[in-house]
Amino acid sequence: MESRKPKIIIAVMCALSLFFSSSAISASNSSHHHTTEAIKHAETAHIHGKAGHVKTLLEYAQESLTHAKAAENELAVSHQRITESIKHLEKAIARAKQDDSEAATKHTLQALEYMRPPASE
Repeated sequence: MESRKPKIIIAVMCALSLFFSSSAISASNSSHHHTTEAIKHAETAHIHGKAGHVKTLLEYAQESLTHAKAAENELAVSHQRITESIKHLEKAIARAKQDDSEAATKHTLQALEYMRPPASE
């Protein structure tokens, strides 16, 4: 009976280790998904902004902002780049609401520059 205790303890420790590592992977994948979606929507907003479609830019910038904020909340490591992109998305949205397509497009591009990983990563 005594020899079963160490095996049970090892099994429980392995199960806990697997659980915690899969939770971290899941959170990482989720934030990656949100970052990818934020970039996709910001790119679409930027394209529409360059074409002068301020209303469509606004819609996509708002969707991008939603995903960027979700990514920021889920990132366990430094999220300074996402935070900066959020600031520019908020400015893009404000400018689009003022029907200033040029400034909104500029801020959308700046948000994208912060969302995308630097070339060195």
